[in-house]
Order: sequence, then structure tokens, then C-alpha cells
Amino acid sequence: MEKTIVHQHGTLGALMAGLMDGTERLSNLLKLGNLGIGTLHGLDGELIILGNQGFQGKSDGTLVPLTGEELVPYAAVTQFHAEKVISIEETCTSEEIKKEMIHQMKSQNLFSGIKISGEFSFMHIRIMPKQNKPYKRLVEVSENQPEFTKRKIKGTIVGFYTPELFQGVAASGFHLHFLDDAHTFGGHILDFTLEKGQLEISSMDALTQYFPTSDETFLTSEIDYANLAQEIETAEGSN
Repeated sequence: MEKTIVHQHGTLGALMAGLMDGTERLSNLLKLGNLGIGTLHGLDGELIILGNQGFQGKSDGTLVPLTGEELVPYAAVTQFHAEKVISIEETCTSEEIKKEMIHQMKSQNLFSGIKISGEFSFMHIRIMPKQNKPYKRLVEVSENQPEFTKRKIKGTIVGFYTPELFQGVAASGFHLHFLDDAHTFGGHILDFTLEKGQLEISSMDALTQYFPTSDETFLTSEIDYANLAQEIETAEGSN
């Protein structure tokens, strides 16, 4: 049986420290998976990958398809094949869905790919605004992040569960992005209510971590990780 792998370029820890230059082309990541999340050069919005197509949630609330030529500082993708499929027939809050996912996951010590498609009565997202050099730490940027809400919207949640052991490589817990069916609305999820839909989970056999080995800034930076866990919780939300 083919192994399930999370392919990740860059780390959330480096992004949190302000290393926001794009160092990998999106097209190369799309070769590795059909589901993923991340951000773009200069922290320019939220990256959503679904069905081998990348989309950018922009800080003005719009959503645009990407060509693949864009550069990303941080992204995670997987070739998603559902290991478990659960039908949701009654209204559930995001916390109820997360509890159900934890119950259904093979282990909280493994990475898991997540896909939730359906009808949402409420969707609350945020979009990181594009930054210019000199870059701030991400936790400072998050203090002024645009937020958007939609009611009665159909779409798909994509993302990953990361074990606490790997906090800093990614955000421990659930890191989820949303893309509506019309491809007009999407971003990093803060909260949602699912009316009905389908929950799909795939446990990961491996994490392949790629580093920006040709980026001089990354190679020479002394990265301050002292308050990393607290900064991630503040910027990404507690999951």
C-alpha cells in the first residue's frame, strides 16, 4: 500500500520569526499533492490547495486562482486519500467537529490530513495582509488581520492535524483553511458551524520536510524561538 506523506516546504517557526520571502514555486508543490495549505511571498494572503489547484485568499476578502508560478515561504500538501469517511447529518459547531475528528483519527501522535465538505451555516475566516521588508514577526502582523464571515455557504475545509511534538514545524492541533464551491471566498478558519456534510480523514505515514537551502536569509538568520509556542497560539488560534 502506498504511503501517505505530508510534504512541507519551510516551517511555521521560521515564518513566525519573519522569514516571509517565497522560496519555492507553487507548481513544484502541486506535483506532490492535491490538498494543502500555506501562504504566499511576503505573507500575501492564505493559500488553499484543492484538487491540484492553488487559490489565494486575499486581504480584501476576494479569492483568486493561482497560476503555479507564485512563490511560497511555507506550505504543506498531501496526495489525499480518505482513510475514514463520516457523514454529518446534524448541525455541529467547530469544537464538536474537532472532537469528532480526534475520536476518529488513528492517533494524536500522527499527522492527519483533513477534508470537510458540506453546507455551513457560519464561516469565520481571517486573511493575513501582504507584508513588505523589513518583515515583522508574524504575531505582530496578526494583530491587524482582516476577518470575514459568511452565512449559508457551501464549500470545503482542507488542512492538517499536527501532533504537539511537532509544534514549530507546523501549528500543533488543527490548521484548517476554507474554500467555497464558487471559488469566491476562502482563508484561514477561525470558527465555523457545519449544517451537514462529509468528514474525511487520512493519517499520515511520514512527514517530508523541505528547507530553503538556496535562500541566503534563511541560511544566515539567527531565529529567536524563545516564545514560539505562545506566538503560534496567538497568531494561528488555539486548536
